[in-house]
Amino acid sequence: MSGTAAGGTAEVRGFWQRLGLPGLIDVHTHFMPERVLDKVWAYFDAAGPLTGRPWPIAYRHAEQQRIDTLREFGVRAFTAMLYPHKPDMAGWLNSWAADFAARTPDCLHTATFFPEPDAPGYVADALARGARVFKAHVQVGGYDPADPLLDGVWGLLAEHGTPVVVHCGSGPAPGKHTGPGPIAAVLARHPGLRLIVAHMGLPEYTDFLDLAERHAGVHLDTTMAFTDFTQRLAPFPAAELPRLADLGERILLGTDFPNIPYPYATALDALAGLGLGDDWLRAVCWQNAARLFGTPAPPG
Repeated sequence: MSGTAAGGTAEVRGFWQRLGLPGLIDVHTHFMPERVLDKVWAYFDAAGPLTGRPWPIAYRHAEQQRIDTLREFGVRAFTAMLYPHKPDMAGWLNSWAADFAARTPDCLHTATFFPEPDAPGYVADALARGARVFKAHVQVGGYDPADPLLDGVWGLLAEHGTPVVVHCGSGPAPGKHTGPGPIAAVLARHPGLRLIVAHMGLPEYTDFLDLAERHAGVHLDTTMAFTDFTQRLAPFPAAELPRLADLGERILLGTDFPNIPYPYATALDALAGLGLGDDWLRAVCWQNAARLFGTPAPPG
């Protein structure tokens, strides 16, 4: 496939149509309040020192245009990954996300949290309002996921079986609490959690594959992994491809839309280029997420 950030619709639709899928489910897309997203984009605009390469935002468009783009691509369900970087922020983000989900029915209602005394309360409120997936960003938040202030949160999420997308790998830059150790401590206390490790856990791919093999509820999303952009920074070890195939029922399509520095189709090209076969692609791009979230195929 080829395409530009401004187009590529035919390439994306051709990908899933060739596989006989009803579309795509993308578990790692970002929608958040405009002033928060502006700060995120400013971070990526200055990300050159982190990556050694420019990081142009490929889909730097107004909110409705970004929604329309995903729909044109045939993304039937997507998320609104948002996250706080300080206390007293998560509850406000959750209110915004609930409103966004109410006006965007193909968005999987997303919520978030931060280690603070009222976290269990507002997480319970988000679940009561219909939150279907949570986002935790250990790197940006700078917190230990095993912080005792979060123990009640993890317990609630495990009890409800609600998936949590966790950026806990050390890419693109390590944090004090990134890497497999801190999140493994959470799983030791709450083994029933349904965790989705963002970005395949890059660059600690092997360690997070190990974690998935030890815990049946651990999944990994493909966000930015395997693309040329990321392979130059943190290459996925070819020796681990057989394990990636064996864990095919727990790998989920994620892209980081709109914050990617290349066309959406590039992420799909990278998955196809792994050579793991069409059945694996069908599972990753639709079936696994449909099973995890109970997402029905669209009519017609």
